[in-house]
Amino acid sequence: MSELKFYFDESVELAVSEQLLAGGLDVVSAHSLDKLGDKDPNHLKRAGEMERVLCTYDTDFLHLAVEFTDHQGIIFAQASKASIGGWVREIRALHARLSADEVAGQVIFLSTR
Repeated sequence: MSELKFYFDESVELAVSEQLLAGGLDVVSAHSLDKLGDKDPNHLKRAGEMERVLCTYDTDFLHLAVEFTDHQGIIFAQASKASIGGWVREIRALHARLSADEVAGQVIFLSTR
């Protein structure tokens, strides 16, 4: 059972990935990879190649999840219903209870503030 690793696109506040990284989780972001402004399909492909779950506010990834079912998972939150602390809490909880195999090909919706 492999551990969850995360890829944050540029839509999610940089503070989320920084806090998770400081807490010991395996996290990269479009910022840290110097991939700001890249196209969404490229982010999803890169996350898959890196065996990482893509985390986003961008609804375009919900459409891509249907089109490209072979991905490592997508974690989505509505910007109006999420906060930095909510992201951090829910990602830590998901990391503690799910494996990469359980998340692959799935879309997980966050709902906390």
